[in-house]
Amino acid sequence: MAFFYRSGRSTAKSPLHLVAALTLAGCFGISTWSPFSKVMAANAATAVIWLSVDTSRLRIAVMRGDTELQLFENIAIGSNGPSKSRLMGDDTTPLGDFTITEIRHSERFELFMAFDYPNLEHTERAFEDKRIDEQEYRLLRYDLDRGNPPPQGTSLGGYLGIHGIGDGDLQIHESFNWTDGCIAITNEQLMDLADWVTVGTRVNVH
Repeated sequence: MAFFYRSGRSTAKSPLHLVAALTLAGCFGISTWSPFSKVMAANAATAVIWLSVDTSRLRIAVMRGDTELQLFENIAIGSNGPSKSRLMGDDTTPLGDFTITEIRHSERFELFMAFDYPNLEHTERAFEDKRIDEQEYRLLRYDLDRGNPPPQGTSLGGYLGIHGIGDGDLQIHESFNWTDGCIAITNEQLMDLADWVTVGTRVNVH
């Protein structure tokens, strides 16, 4: 089977892409979130650390202010690329500023660093764009206004964050953007990244 190299990686789907990605994809199968109040318990020593996720160059930079501390390259994002207007099941990675709300063990992906998606910015934009109706808008705002994790079952989707590839095929990971919208890195990269981040770490996806 022939694979694309990084310089030629495409977010467009193809039959080969779909077959190969089946061995890896599945962000939405990850278990429910723990209380969002954990955000307030972020370690002060790492509060200045933030993550810059570059969806065009496919890399994550660990930042302190404007200083790059470590770089993780050859990441994978949603199979349909990045989007400011994500909807459930569209396999895109949402752009914007997020916060890590939980870091937990994942049987499938080693670790899962959950994002507060859909956050207020995405909720407001989706309502303005009529991608969600007033009922879903009120449902999302109810929890967001109370500092709770947003509902994950609305039209905007959920269960997004950073994870490893588990027992998946490394060659597939390096050849395709294969996720349902999450950001995937190798298991080794994930363990290194875990040393930098904590609940409350800001993540800018651009």
